Amino acid sequence: MPIILVVDDSEIDRQLVAGLLKPQIDWIVQFASDGAEALTMVSEIFPDVIVTDLQMPNMNGIELCQEAKKTSPHVPIILMTGKGSEELAAEALNAGAASYVPKSALASSLLDTVEQVLLLASRTTSIDRLMKSNALARYRFDLENDPTLIAPMTDFVKMTMESIELGDQTAQRHCALAMEEALINAMFHGNLELDSVEVQTARKAMHEGKTTPEVNQQSQLQPYADRKVHVDIEFKAKAVTMLIRDEGRGFDAAGGLASANQTSQLSGEGGRGLTLIRKFMDEVQFNSDGNEVKLQRKISFSSAPKTRPERMNVR
Repeated sequence: MPIILVVDDSEIDRQLVAGLLKPQIDWIVQFASDGAEALTMVSEIFPDVIVTDLQMPNMNGIELCQEAKKTSPHVPIILMTGKGSEELAAEALNAGAASYVPKSALASSLLDTVEQVLLLASRTTSIDRLMKSNALARYRFDLENDPTLIAPMTDFVKMTMESIELGDQTAQRHCALAMEEALINAMFHGNLELDSVEVQTARKAMHEGKTTPEVNQQSQLQPYADRKVHVDIEFKAKAVTMLIRDEGRGFDAAGGLASANQTSQLSGEGGRGLTLIRKFMDEVQFNSDGNEVKLQRKISFSSAPKTRPERMNVR
């Protein structure tokens, strides 16, 4: 049974909104007189949608959107805007509001807007349930030597593990960081054949959203320009397996993972990248050419936090 939290400093307007939502008899409508009270109620009644006035004392609609985005990002907010507040409505949308309805159109549009937002939220929940039922997922990516692709790739690993509740936040973060280190090695060391000092400079620039002259130059020269980083990822119920392969010359992997000639070629001074990977992953295995690494993290339990708390039925 959906709960709609109506936020307005005017008692008359709160009752007006409640009357407009009455056709849906299976909805529960609760009230708050300003944004501060609404934030408190969110943690108590767990509303499915917040319908709020824009102009209110203590905490207005925009401030409510900003704070709710931090504490309860799963709860969509619909703004009710008065005449001449279109710019403020746009600001509220940028602050995280899901939609808005002009007060002059409440009678014709409010009910439909709430239904639309609720439907979208229910579809998102269904997709989350579907992802949690996923027993096996495989993905393949062929990445150009573009450092701006590394962050989205690591985010993809973390977000996918979150969506299927694979491992706790620590395991998810470790897998993402291991992927980043392996990609830095494959792209900068493997494909572009930068030396260790150049890799450290490129890494720092990448984290600042920049690139370096060495990366730009090598990316446009042959044979480096056409090389790709190939990524295969498999998510299973109790393990994540990641295969990262570059098209560079590789290195001598015959001496084992502890050999100095290997660690010196991985990202970071003294093989810091490999050290992190080995700490984060249960299995680290190079191919004979030294241009492919297999990383596996075994998951013994799933304790990823739910996106919203379970709610008792409200009568």
